[in-house]
Amino acid sequence: MQKKSVRLFKNNFMESLTHVHPIVPLLFWGPVIVFLLWRAVAVHDLPVSLVAALLIPGLLVWTLTEYLLHRFVFHFSATSRPGKWLVYLFHGVHHDEPNDKSRLVMPPAGAIIIMIFLWQIFSAVLPAPWAEPFCAFFIVGYLTYDYIHYATHHFAMRHPVLQALKHYHMRHHFSVKNAKYGVSSPMWDWVFGTLH
Repeated sequence: MQKKSVRLFKNNFMESLTHVHPIVPLLFWGPVIVFLLWRAVAVHDLPVSLVAALLIPGLLVWTLTEYLLHRFVFHFSATSRPGKWLVYLFHGVHHDEPNDKSRLVMPPAGAIIIMIFLWQIFSAVLPAPWAEPFCAFFIVGYLTYDYIHYATHHFAMRHPVLQALKHYHMRHHFSVKNAKYGVSSPMWDWVFGTLH
C-alpha cells in the first residue's frame, strides 16, 4: 500500500504543485520540444542535418547538468533554516520518501524555474538560432532522465543496462553517501571521482 505523501505546504494549491503524475512532464515539455525544433527548421531555416547533429551535444550537456544539479544543488549542505527547507523541498523529501509515485518526476513548477535560468545561459553562449534546437534536445535529455528515475523506483528493469542504472541509483539512496549522483548515466561520477 502506498504511504501518504509528506506534506510540504499548508496551502492546498501550493501543495498540489509538488505532486505530479508521471505523464505530465511529457505532456508539458513535449510540445515545447516540437515547437523549438519546428522554429529551428521552419522559421530560422536551419538545415535539418545540422539541427539533428545537436542531439548528442544536447544530451551530453543534460547529463552534466543532471550531475551538477544533483550533486551541488539538491545535496547542498545548507546552514540556514530557509536554505535547508529549499533543499528539502527540491530533493530531500525524495530521500525521505523515495517511492512516493507523485514526486519521482520533476513537477513543471520547479522545472520551469530551472529551465528559465538555463535558457539564459544557452542563449548567451550559443548563437541565436542554435540555442532553440540545442535546448530542445537538452529537454529530451531531461525527459529521459525523469523517466529513467521513475522506472528505477517502480519497475523491475530487466534489460542489463537499465538494471545497472537501477542498482546504481538505489546505492545512492541506500548504501553510499556523497556519491553516485548520476541517474541517467554514471559517466560524470566517473569523471569527477564520485563513483564510491
